[in-house]
Amino acid sequence: MSNFLERASAGADRVRLGAAYYHEYQPTDRLETDLDLMAATGLSLIRVGESVWSTWEPEDGVFDLDWVARVLDGAHERSIGVLLGTPTYAVPPWLQRAHPEIAAVRADGSRVPWGARQEIDFTHPVFRRYADRLVRRIVSAYADHPAVAGFQVDNEPGLLLLHNEGVFAEFVARLRRRYGTVDALNAAWGLTYWSHRLSSWDELWTPGGNTTPSYDLAWRRHQAELTTEFIAWQAGIVREYTRPGQYVTTCLAVTRPAVDEEAVTGALDVAAGNVYYVAQDELALPDAGRRHEGGWFGQGVWQLYQSADRLWGARQEPFLVTETNAAGINASHANHTGYDGQLRQAAWALAARGARLVQYWHWHTLPYGAETYWGGILGHALEAGRTQREVARVAAEFEAAGEVLTGLVPDVDAAFVRSVESDWAMQFQPPLPLPGTFDPDPRSYGRVFGAFYKGFFDAGAQAGIMSPRQLASALGHGTDSPGTLPACLVVPALYVSDDETPGLLDAYARSGGHLVLTFRTGYADGEARARSGVAPGDVLRAASGVRYTEYANLPGPLTVEPAGGSSLGLAPGARALEWADGLEVDDARPLAHYTHPHFGRWPAATVREHGRGRVTYVGTLPDSPFAEALARHATGGATAAARWAPLPASVTVTSARNALGQRLWFVHNWAWQPVRVVVPEAVLDVLGEERLAPGDGLRLGAWDVRVLRADGAHDGPPVPSGRSSSSMRQG
Repeated sequence: MSNFLERASAGADRVRLGAAYYHEYQPTDRLETDLDLMAATGLSLIRVGESVWSTWEPEDGVFDLDWVARVLDGAHERSIGVLLGTPTYAVPPWLQRAHPEIAAVRADGSRVPWGARQEIDFTHPVFRRYADRLVRRIVSAYADHPAVAGFQVDNEPGLLLLHNEGVFAEFVARLRRRYGTVDALNAAWGLTYWSHRLSSWDELWTPGGNTTPSYDLAWRRHQAELTTEFIAWQAGIVREYTRPGQYVTTCLAVTRPAVDEEAVTGALDVAAGNVYYVAQDELALPDAGRRHEGGWFGQGVWQLYQSADRLWGARQEPFLVTETNAAGINASHANHTGYDGQLRQAAWALAARGARLVQYWHWHTLPYGAETYWGGILGHALEAGRTQREVARVAAEFEAAGEVLTGLVPDVDAAFVRSVESDWAMQFQPPLPLPGTFDPDPRSYGRVFGAFYKGFFDAGAQAGIMSPRQLASALGHGTDSPGTLPACLVVPALYVSDDETPGLLDAYARSGGHLVLTFRTGYADGEARARSGVAPGDVLRAASGVRYTEYANLPGPLTVEPAGGSSLGLAPGARALEWADGLEVDDARPLAHYTHPHFGRWPAATVREHGRGRVTYVGTLPDSPFAEALARHATGGATAAARWAPLPASVTVTSARNALGQRLWFVHNWAWQPVRVVVPEAVLDVLGEERLAPGDGLRLGAWDVRVLRADGAHDGPPVPSGRSSSSMRQG
């Protein structure tokens, strides 16, 4: 069982709704009005206090801790819990004026000017002293308040790569501990190149002018470690005061440059973070022809699910969504408030993938500040409207579903290995150009990972995301079976990997799994050095039955066609994008070829039987139809939702099991056109009490979702509320 479920109060293993609430931002006192409407809306948790250090401590040593008491008291009177935040990510002006030395320093040596948030070096001892004092004051004052369900330490950590003198000095100290001598560092980083060879530790240059990939990877690891240590430090302080039933978390923005979500959540009781997405037509299916840039917000239904799966993957456990859309997000020019039904669809999608809290940012739209036009549940008019009514409907449905939603564990048809270190390395040396340019694309890793995730999503396969460390934990036990991993394991662009990982992947396939490898997987070692020898390395070459000694960026999209004898179900016009490994077949079978006078000599994808399993190698970046065909090939159609086929193009079906072992189906229609779906088994409508027999029609309106419970035929044994890093619930 997860730390969160062990620590949290009763009912934490069900799905709840909440909102961030900033009574202190309002020009007039409307606390009672707000809390009454929250209760009527069905919210059961609010987050407060995390952004206003200058309110908690308006002057050095002058504390105002009482302002939040009315909020906590009023929330408790209405049975609304509180996630109380520590405001260390937004320092007050008096602190930055008194101690300018705590300002964050950029790579060029300039200081980050004060005026936004997170402008400070959180490792600086002066900052730590002030933060320690304030955190202890807040937590000791309110840990015993009955409304406080848990604490959020800091907020969205890891925004900046810190180049302060103390940060660099600690970097050098850690390198000395790891490598021992400068000669060892010279060898590890290849510093003979361009006369970078060091004769003493004092000669190590600062990162601002660095061009060495191994240096950059070490620097990024260092930055993430500092973030993890900072959050763990605060969590340790908070735990000195918490009582049984309270939990500690932080709100992650997982795309921040100095965050390793698996590492940072290891110091907490539960993973929690942002799931933002663009609504309106960006949530429409089918989505052929639309580009999905993504970033800190999602574009497309598949990115909504990917964000949720990534939060589950941080700890392989239930998670909290501490911020998600209520209305338009980001800025004054991005007012994409969802169509009727889309908030409801998103909430149920997050619940289906293991969220125990869906918390909107925020309750009321702010009348001033940088986020004036980031929409809340209430708009600037501060009146209940369309958004509030839809949130209330979601809350009522969560409540009506009741115990059926307890202990949900999402089904997983394919596990994806996501490597934050490969992401960092590809930001420094991107393999892909920005589309239509010759400029490097620092989002290359996300594009490769996303292309395969979307392909599996389009094929109806549910994904679980795990880190290389979690993979090693799952496969490093010397067993002769894939164990608790699904029957398909996808490893997109695992560029940085240690020497043990290829053997683990080989063992997975030998023992019966279907392993999907892509270009750049296994190409570099743990220092981001290109491995010598024929790619993809001896172990993966033997497993996949292919080798390559050259690769190329493509001059443009290339049409791909099935190879002779291949059963790959390619749609006409499927394309390969951006990249081609020059694959030479040893004893694999080609699946697809490029239609090109030069690149056509090489297969775009291959497959080989390996032990009791198979290895598919994809040497290019597939477009969506190509990726979907590869996903259907890799899963063999053996997905939890396969029995629902065929489905309208606008419909997705996902599934989970609850604590009683009952399977739940979540059927979404992501379009304006109502549809009818044929039910493949006896089900009970969780929200309407309607029973449907196999072959009955299930009707979905525009932007609709139906939640169904399998009516006994496919129930399984009870499942735990959280799964360890070595297990995923297979569909």
